[in-house]
Amino acid sequence: MKQNFTVRQGALDGVEVFLRVAQHRSFRKAAAELGVTPSAISQTVRVLEARIGAALFIRNSRSVGLTEAGEQFFARARPAFEELVAASEVARGLGQRPAGLLRLSAPRAVIPTLLELVTSFCKAYPEVEVELAASKEVTDLAAEGFDAAIRQGHLVAPDMVAVPMTPPFRLIVVGSPGYFAGFSPPAHPNDLRQHACLRWRRSNGALALWSFNDEDQPLEIAVSGPLIASDFPTVLGAALEGLGLAQVPEPLAAVGLRAGELIEVLEAYAPVRPGVFLCYPGRRQVMPKLRAFIDHMKNRTAGDGKVRVKAGAKR
Repeated sequence: MKQNFTVRQGALDGVEVFLRVAQHRSFRKAAAELGVTPSAISQTVRVLEARIGAALFIRNSRSVGLTEAGEQFFARARPAFEELVAASEVARGLGQRPAGLLRLSAPRAVIPTLLELVTSFCKAYPEVEVELAASKEVTDLAAEGFDAAIRQGHLVAPDMVAVPMTPPFRLIVVGSPGYFAGFSPPAHPNDLRQHACLRWRRSNGALALWSFNDEDQPLEIAVSGPLIASDFPTVLGAALEGLGLAQVPEPLAAVGLRAGELIEVLEAYAPVRPGVFLCYPGRRQVMPKLRAFIDHMKNRTAGDGKVRVKAGAKR
């Protein structure tokens, strides 16, 4: 059977009134400072004394003094109340201006691509500290204390607000010129079974299959090769060294392709993946520090409507 509970009232009720009276040794001065009547002050103190179970003031027509219980209560309540007031001011400040610690969760492969954006943000908002935490693909933001996460489109939950950071990208297969000096380029994804393929292991422990689009039909190939890594940058680095072929997000390989250090193959079969998004739980929970980061990110938008960040991709 469901029980009815009520919130216990009065834990702090009357404490501020007591402190003002104790400080001024006057009900009238406390009333004037708080903007209420002396009778209201007197009633509040009586309720507080009844709840505590001890008289706090010695009162007569000429003066107000503290009882021993009042002295003890004043000595401990005053610093505690001042700390509560200070805590409230800190919280209020964080709710009114961009300040404090902004915690962002992102896959390790994405973090290097965010450095330029984060650097410019930190310079623009010196009261905000940014923490970039490498994490698994899907993080419980509330449970782990993050303000937002960087995720691929298909990993964004329906109840999350998602702000695009990059356009969609192709998942491409690349190898170094040195590798292709010893192997003929594959003409079809099935040809990869005769190639050394550099694989990556998902956060759930499974080896990722290589995905393709064959005449508008999805195709997945189980490949094999000399190296397994847990992130795209490591796989791409091995491909640059000529160890084998790698399937990586196109933005991650852009620099190597432009420099001639990588060669793309199987272009006609490259699938398109959603872009990268900054996502957070809901609009009503957005603190000024996160709103400032989102606005800063949008202000760095390129002509295609996406954020200018260095080439990078999410696992």
